Amino acid sequence: MSTEHTAVAPVSLTEGAIKELNKLKDQQEISDDFGLRVGVEGGGCSGMSYILGFDQKKDGDNEYEIQGIRIFMNKAHGLYLAGMEIDFKSGLDARGFTFNNPNATSICGCGSSFSA
Repeated sequence: MSTEHTAVAPVSLTEGAIKELNKLKDQQEISDDFGLRVGVEGGGCSGMSYILGFDQKKDGDNEYEIQGIRIFMNKAHGLYLAGMEIDFKSGLDARGFTFNNPNATSICGCGSSFSA
């Protein structure tokens, strides 16, 4: 198990994402031993889907911190997510978390799955 509090996280969070994540954490009364899991899994119309949710640390995870938010990421997922920006949109046309992933060679229409 590796803890990398001092390492730079391979992903970034916008101010909008940080604000929404803190709001969700407070509303759902998420305990401090949970962090934000960022990852990928097979599936979706483009081959891979993003994982984003509060979870406990697991074997094989690296841990990072972005402005007080603990980030857990499986070591193997860094290859697909390095440089990705997570944002939160709350406009009339769209509401939710968005993923700007420079490693994606194609994305589906809804933006929740990609291929690399």
